[in-house]
Amino acid sequence: MDILSNLALGLDTALTWSNLLYCLIGVFLGTAIGVLPGLGAVATIAILLPITFGLPPVSALIMLAGIYYGAQYGGSTTAILVNLPGESSSVVTALDGHQMARNGRAGVALATAAIGSFFAGTVSTLLLALFAPPLADLALQFGPVEYFSLMVLGLVASIVLAKGSLLHALAMIALGLLLGMIGTDVNSGAQRYTFGMPELADGIGFVAVAMGIFGLGEVVGNLEDEKSRTVMMKRVTGLMPSREDWKRILGPIFRGTALGSILGILPGGGALLASFASYALEKKVSRRPQEFGKGAIEGVAGPESANNAGAQTSFIPMLTLGIPSNPVMALMIGALIIQGIQPGPAIMTQQPDLFWGIIVSMWVGNVMLLFLNLPLIGLWVRMISVPYHFLFPAILVFCAIGVFSLNNSTFDVYVMAVFGLLGYLFRKVGCEPAPMLLGFILGPMMEEFLRRALLLSHGDAAVFVTRPLSAALLAISALLLAAVVLPAVRNTREVAFQEEG
Repeated sequence: MDILSNLALGLDTALTWSNLLYCLIGVFLGTAIGVLPGLGAVATIAILLPITFGLPPVSALIMLAGIYYGAQYGGSTTAILVNLPGESSSVVTALDGHQMARNGRAGVALATAAIGSFFAGTVSTLLLALFAPPLADLALQFGPVEYFSLMVLGLVASIVLAKGSLLHALAMIALGLLLGMIGTDVNSGAQRYTFGMPELADGIGFVAVAMGIFGLGEVVGNLEDEKSRTVMMKRVTGLMPSREDWKRILGPIFRGTALGSILGILPGGGALLASFASYALEKKVSRRPQEFGKGAIEGVAGPESANNAGAQTSFIPMLTLGIPSNPVMALMIGALIIQGIQPGPAIMTQQPDLFWGIIVSMWVGNVMLLFLNLPLIGLWVRMISVPYHFLFPAILVFCAIGVFSLNNSTFDVYVMAVFGLLGYLFRKVGCEPAPMLLGFILGPMMEEFLRRALLLSHGDAAVFVTRPLSAALLAISALLLAAVVLPAVRNTREVAFQEEG
């Protein structure tokens, strides 16, 4: 009965007129951003963070969540109609979705994506409601020692999350930790790494860093390699799948939902890995593997279900443990901190309306996506045709106004510009910025819990391995690190041997 009373509380919260409006704004913006290739949910959420500063915490998180899973749907529209995915998780959808459009079945492909996304969103929301409370109850037993070990696990998970060089990922984490130390030490009152600048006494603003790295950096990078976009169909008709189509998509939708729900919880999993894994699975179990890549409807149904399920179950570790499994969840944690809320299991007990309101709003948002997006296909088609060089000046102005409005400080605008340049440089040299952002968020909390733990243990560092739960978390961290390091070492050795040979 507890789950029913909790869902009733979530319904009361999510179905207020204001929260319904913010949910609608979120899914609409998310779909629009997903339709525009190159920007993505991470950059959009980073850019819109200043807007949420003045909103109630529940409304802010509902809108940001709507942007995230709305972008998963919007990305499929461009993948199908233009063969240019708006979201990275929609890359797989383009393989067969665009071929279906070329065969005159764009409407069926878009409807399949919408149906699969809705079903997956509904199931993953239910899983979130079922599994989040017991996980949060376990986490409530954590003390400073366990929390520190959990933060270590979060940082190690960010290495798994990062693409490219292992050394780059470690360097980005170290940079994030150093940036998080800037400001006034809460224990001694001494200023650290401020270089005599009073503006840095409270540290670097999270919003300025996120908007610079993910917003400005992405804008400049996209200008460099802007692609022309030719829409396959100006008018989309025939949305309803046939009876034969229904027979072919039901299995992939079920399998994609299950696979995405599991992978979304894992660090480095989420929507991208889920969609690729689903496509590989469907091709393997299909009776018509030769049709994949030529317009197989299963190649749309499975990945679209998987990426939506993965997007929503990634909220489980973020809401219950305060550990992000992907860059978007890192930004969500930043949004909670901006609202003065400490991420972690205490959210469920201290602010149950926020926790359950977000969960129920995800189902409401998926209903909105189903009934909102298919009738607006014509609008999305027109948006696809807008050249990117017309959009970026408005994005830059919006970023500058947003970050200035937080503290009415031009210094924050300069900080954003500096991190925008860094974001572009990271992109050029192949450094994934997500680990840096995680280090920046988790670093101050890690330091606080480390000091508390050592104070309670009278300086005995052995407490981290003698407490069973802390030892288990550190062991998992070590295993994850070994899983990443050993293949990297082996590949380096193989390259060295080949060069010697």
